[in-house]
Amino acid sequence: MTQTSCVSREGHGPVVAVALHDGHDVRADVAALFALTETERWREEDPFTATWTAIGDTKIVGRRSRFEFDLNRPREKAIYLKPKDAWGLDIWHSTPSLDIIARLLAEYDAFYATIERVFADLERRFGRFVVFDLHTYNHRRLGPHALPADPRYNPEINLGTGGMMNRYWKPVVESFLSDLRDFDFLGRRLDVRENVKFQGGHFPYWVHQTFPHSACVLSIEVKKFFMDEWTNNVDLTQLDAIRCALQSSIPSVLEALNQVDVGTRPKSPSLVF
Repeated sequence: MTQTSCVSREGHGPVVAVALHDGHDVRADVAALFALTETERWREEDPFTATWTAIGDTKIVGRRSRFEFDLNRPREKAIYLKPKDAWGLDIWHSTPSLDIIARLLAEYDAFYATIERVFADLERRFGRFVVFDLHTYNHRRLGPHALPADPRYNPEINLGTGGMMNRYWKPVVESFLSDLRDFDFLGRRLDVRENVKFQGGHFPYWVHQTFPHSACVLSIEVKKFFMDEWTNNVDLTQLDAIRCALQSSIPSVLEALNQVDVGTRPKSPSLVF
C-alpha cells in the first residue's frame, strides 16, 4: 500500500527535524515504469535519517521515494525524467504519462502547503524556530570494493548554508559547527565543515524565502561512513552516536537563535556566508 508523501508530528518546542529523503515507497503505477532496481533506489535515498528526527520537537519524515518526486528540488525539477537528473541512472523503461506527473506534482504541492501551515504555526507560537534538514550522501560511488572518495572534499558532516539569504543567522551556524566539532564521537572528533560538498537544496531555500525572519535551516549532509551504501547494512552504534551529536548542539543553537537580531530583510537575496 502506498503511503502518504510524508508523516509529521507537531511538538511543543521550536526545534524541527526533517528527513525528506528517508522514504522508499512508490505508487504501483510509477513502480511499473521503473527501469531502476530497488537496490539502486535504496543507494540514492537516505535510509535511517528518520531515526535522527528524534531530536526534534516537530518531526517531518518523507515516506515516498525521491525517485517519484524529490521534495528537495524545485517543482519543475522534482521528477527525474532523464539520467542527467539522477546521477546518470537510467530511471524509466517507459516515461511517466502527463497524468501521472500531474498527480505526483499535486502531492509535492500538498507537502509544501502542509509545511507552510506547520511553520506558520511555529512562527506564531515561538517567534523563531530552527530546522535540522537531515540528509546523507554516498562516498563509494566507484563500487563496494573501491577506495572511498577523497576525504579532503568529503567531510563526515557537511553543513550547507547556501540557501541562507540573511547573515544574521551566522551565530546559529557557528554554534552548531563548534558543538559538532567538539563532540566526543566514540572517542574521536568528527570532520565537520561548511559548504564543502553541498550548499543545501530547494527546501531550505524555500523555507528561508517564506519565513525570512523566523526560520533558520541547518542543512546537514552526513557521509555514509556509518553504513555500507551498497548493501544498506548499518552500524547501529554509530547511527545513534550521530543522533547524540546532533542532539548535543540544540541548547547552544537555541541560545544563539534567541539572541540574533534579525533586523529587516536585506534587499539582496544573494547575501550568504
